[in-house]
Amino acid sequence: MGKVALVTGASSGIGMAAAKDLHRRGFTVYAAARRLERMTELHDLGIRTLQMDVTDEASLVAGVQRIIDETGSLDVLVNNAGYGSYGSVEDVALDEARRQFEVNLFGVARLTQLVLPQMRAHSSGRIINISSMGGKMYEPMGAWYHATKFALEGFSDCLRLELAPFGIQVVLVEPGAIRTEWSTIAADGLDETSGSSAYAQQAHEVSAVLRMAGSDSRPSDPVAVGQVIGRASTARRPKTRYIVGYGARPLITLRWLLSDRWFDRLMRMVYRRAA
Repeated sequence: MGKVALVTGASSGIGMAAAKDLHRRGFTVYAAARRLERMTELHDLGIRTLQMDVTDEASLVAGVQRIIDETGSLDVLVNNAGYGSYGSVEDVALDEARRQFEVNLFGVARLTQLVLPQMRAHSSGRIINISSMGGKMYEPMGAWYHATKFALEGFSDCLRLELAPFGIQVVLVEPGAIRTEWSTIAADGLDETSGSSAYAQQAHEVSAVLRMAGSDSRPSDPVAVGQVIGRASTARRPKTRYIVGYGARPLITLRWLLSDRWFDRLMRMVYRRAA
């Protein structure tokens, strides 16, 4: 195909799976993450790795410039880097809340700004933002994480309209529960933040669900999401949204069907049973 793709957050999970899938489809793939040493497997496959921190302006500029210098183009940007900051609103420090937005939203926005001039010059390009079913529903202890994903959904919808006249397409991928280290890291942070506070009972319930998602057999393999990203990158006319992974479609559908109060009840029931 001769096309070039950049995947952020590629050191594990969905990002690594997406980089491999795009590589198999013939893309020249740049896999980006904060820690190069965690991408040795990708490097050995012939995928080009680069150090990039989505909260660091210099690394973003340098990474995009390297890709343009080496290939002359960038056809697909997969904004995958992100994490989940969990804890009660009362317990989470605002500095941590701001960092959650810096990584999950403003990092996406800045990298998008940097690649758009090149995409507009070629009158083509595709930006794939990895959201979550958490951008359509909610749960206790996840206010800041869900706020970033709700924001990413609105950001992407507006961006899609803005870029259509330039031949640039914007796609959202909304994964459900996926077997990655994301859930365990989120649970550890939740326990540390609210595990001993007035919200300890709720924290225990939510932490139990997060840990289950990280170790249980039911959550989907990240390969499934990587394949969807590959299809979204190559489809002549991609969908605006792809829902993939364990629990995503039923939960998003229930959120659409149920009133706020009934969905509140459902969430409380799910977490109490899990604990």
